[in-house]
Amino acid sequence: MDNCKRRLAPGVYIVGAGPGDPDLLTVKAQKILAEADAIFVADSLVPEQILLGVRADAEIIRTANKTLEEIVPMMVDRARNAKAIARLHSGDPSLYSAIHEQIQALIEAEIPFEVIPGISAFQAAAAKLKAELTVPGLVQTIILTRIGGCTGIPESEDLASLAAHRASLCLYLSARHVEEAQAKLKQHYPPDTPVAICSRLGWPDEKIWLVALDEMAAVTRQERLIRTTLYVISPALAKFSGSIQKARSRLYHPEHAHLFRSSQRNL
Repeated sequence: MDNCKRRLAPGVYIVGAGPGDPDLLTVKAQKILAEADAIFVADSLVPEQILLGVRADAEIIRTANKTLEEIVPMMVDRARNAKAIARLHSGDPSLYSAIHEQIQALIEAEIPFEVIPGISAFQAAAAKLKAELTVPGLVQTIILTRIGGCTGIPESEDLASLAAHRASLCLYLSARHVEEAQAKLKQHYPPDTPVAICSRLGWPDEKIWLVALDEMAAVTRQERLIRTTLYVISPALAKFSGSIQKARSRLYHPEHAHLFRSSQRNL
């Protein structure tokens, strides 16, 4: 790329790559990847196809085998040499991306940075399932969480206590502890509650199983799922919920008036 035509300022751009499908990158993310001098990619979680549009001369640094103490100095060094760096994370950076400690290090080093949001796996899952996770009269809350593992969780956020809400619950990073997760969920959700088991969403080998909560652990073990797996537990998943077809939002209801439309019953 001709340097005189570049508009990307030096610094670090923390970019959400989405669930894996390059077509689900935001336009801003695509522009940054196309112009960046160096791209630090979490390659164990971001598929190679995301890098198809990068510059031919862009430096690609794969970070799956590196520690924070190795990654940050490399980004800082390039930024101080007037380079534009894309730090590419899977999904959306606000969810389980470990950007908090990277941001603190960049602030301490006085390196300018920007965070670019991405589509999260739970959104991609809902789209694939052709489902709305907030159905009027059925469920109006979405909980994004994980079960405790190597990274602990606050006691107040224990999965069983969150399950008590019977919301649409999206469970990340929990395939290795699926039996424990299923047991906690069954304390509050009925055993026939629909569960979407989503493996490698957006990747070429993506798979989704729609099962009852009772089958969640068995299917996970049968399919040997241990990572890159999301569970969506929700009464809004239509295959197991006969009432979903009768639910209706007020937004487009003829009797509902708002700023842009009068109620038909008042006409």
